[in-house]
Amino acid sequence: MTFDNQTPFHAAITGIGMVSAAGIGVTQAWERIRLGESTAADTVPELAGTRADFGCVVPRFNPAQLIGRRKAWRLDRSSQFALVAAAEALIDCGLDTTTWDAARVGVVLGCGIGGAATWEKQHHILLEDGFERVSPMLIPMLAVNMSAGYIAMETGARGPNFVVATACAAGTSAIGQARELLRNRVCDVVITGGTEACLIPSIVSGFSQMGALSRRRADPGAASRPFDTDRDGFVPAEGAAILILENVADAQARHTSVYARVSGYGASADAYHATAPDPEGFGAELAIRAALRDAGLSADDVTHVNAHGTSTPLNDLAEARVIRRVLGVKPAVTSVKGVIGHALGAAGAIEAAATALSIQHQQIPATANLETLDPAIELDVVTRAPRKAKIDVAISNSFGFGGQNAVLAFTAAGS
Repeated sequence: MTFDNQTPFHAAITGIGMVSAAGIGVTQAWERIRLGESTAADTVPELAGTRADFGCVVPRFNPAQLIGRRKAWRLDRSSQFALVAAAEALIDCGLDTTTWDAARVGVVLGCGIGGAATWEKQHHILLEDGFERVSPMLIPMLAVNMSAGYIAMETGARGPNFVVATACAAGTSAIGQARELLRNRVCDVVITGGTEACLIPSIVSGFSQMGALSRRRADPGAASRPFDTDRDGFVPAEGAAILILENVADAQARHTSVYARVSGYGASADAYHATAPDPEGFGAELAIRAALRDAGLSADDVTHVNAHGTSTPLNDLAEARVIRRVLGVKPAVTSVKGVIGHALGAAGAIEAAATALSIQHQQIPATANLETLDPAIELDVVTRAPRKAKIDVAISNSFGFGGQNAVLAFTAAGS
């Protein structure tokens, strides 16, 4: 591993919680992600009658059972996901929320759209039944910041509390900002990640109308196919992932296990187009190079890339170009969106969790549905089966509408 003259700052990932179409809980989700098993449902009841009526839904999610009926009815589905994932992550890391220094515990989440399902439902009520029937909980249920707020209420965390809204880069941006709170000694612990729940007619129809979604309605399970020559758009998804970040020294003092370390963060803007990526990936390149520079790493150190890999023709090609230009053909590349679809503001957090798990298990997940690699994509993309590999350094890419780019660099705990 090659380091610059700077001293890199490492944030230890000591706990992970996941809620995704691959399952509720890290164990179940990781197994399906690892094997590259698609999770797309043939039809999503809420999307019935729309042109794009399939997606990747969290299976058998029962909020009343998982967080309690009285609490669940007050929360939008996006906040429910966040609470469930946070609870798992906190149990996993072994921290005692009753004894920690609450003022030194922050919450930083990413979310692209917020409580859209609540907003759509209440708008129907307004039109059909009148304003007097609109729920008094509408505003706290739809506001994009509330998922972080509710985690603080649940855990007593009194440190900085905010949500980052950088579209599909939001989860990655949030983790990067969480690490900054640790580096600047504002916090000792940060609960971070992302959440999203907007498999609803208005949002999905909007993506459909702009031509971003796959049209493979006859075979939804094969619709999300990152880097494949027959890819035609992404499959919408929902979910959440929460990571617990701590200072490495604190984790060592607690004798707790560390999945991996967040060692670098880079962000940039394409300054190019509202929805299309810069075809040459110049903005993405800035973010990748910034993340490596922040971590004190060189491009030669990177052995694995968890790609944004949305399965759209433009994004996959642009991302492949920048990976090849900056990192060459050495890194083994995967996209988990072939398994779990595109969870928008939560995608980067889920992929960060997957990257940390890849480092812990020294195994790279298979890219689902990749049958014929696009000949214009000159990368080593893992497909058909997971690959065992020595992973000391990995990066995770996230790019969003508005030209938002965010990249995290991870290192193995023992590096």
